[in-house]
Amino acid sequence: MKNFANIAIAAALAANGASAHYIFQQLSLASTKYAPFEYIRQNSNYNSPVTDLASNDLRCNVGAQGAGTETVEAKAGEQFTFTLDTPVYHQGPISIYMSKAPGAAADYDGSGEWFKIKDFAPDFSGGQAKWDMSGSYSYTIPSCIEDGEYLLRIQSLAIHNPYPGGTPQFYISCAQVKVTGGSGSANPTTVRIPGAFKNTDPGYTANIYSNFNSYTVPGPAPMTC
Repeated sequence: MKNFANIAIAAALAANGASAHYIFQQLSLASTKYAPFEYIRQNSNYNSPVTDLASNDLRCNVGAQGAGTETVEAKAGEQFTFTLDTPVYHQGPISIYMSKAPGAAADYDGSGEWFKIKDFAPDFSGGQAKWDMSGSYSYTIPSCIEDGEYLLRIQSLAIHNPYPGGTPQFYISCAQVKVTGGSGSANPTTVRIPGAFKNTDPGYTANIYSNFNSYTVPGPAPMTC
């Protein structure tokens, strides 16, 4: 019944998404693709972005709570995929973060430390920026993190309306995962959200329409094992 309910919610989001943005709504592990919002926290703002850099909504999106969201077991080193309702079409980086819950992921508000595991940054090798504007994004659970329950967070930072004349937009979702088989040897750089992104960050203020030949993704560098 829960899967049917989640599918109905996803359909409602699509029907009401008048702003024509996008949302990361489905999680896959290895070759298994789960129902929309089965393991991803359900937001309440349809597919609209978060723009307030001081808001707690930057953690997992507006209204996204752990209650009612299942937590899926994932092996360290296992591939995961976030799938959107429609492909990303605003230029900007995609970043993936994790935060270890002190107990159950469903009870965690994301107020602890976050570390980055992946950036999808622009490629300038062809002489101009080429962004990875896809319908899904895949990476692997780091093999060196501690076992336990985590929030697995993906964000699209849309910088198509350059600051300060425009306001960059964050499209965010959090999955709940229980990691097993990690070595626990990682010591990543961590940040708090909100607080990790500032309106002075070069990657936040970048103007993609003028002399745009390099780019630094906001936030810490992705961890390595």
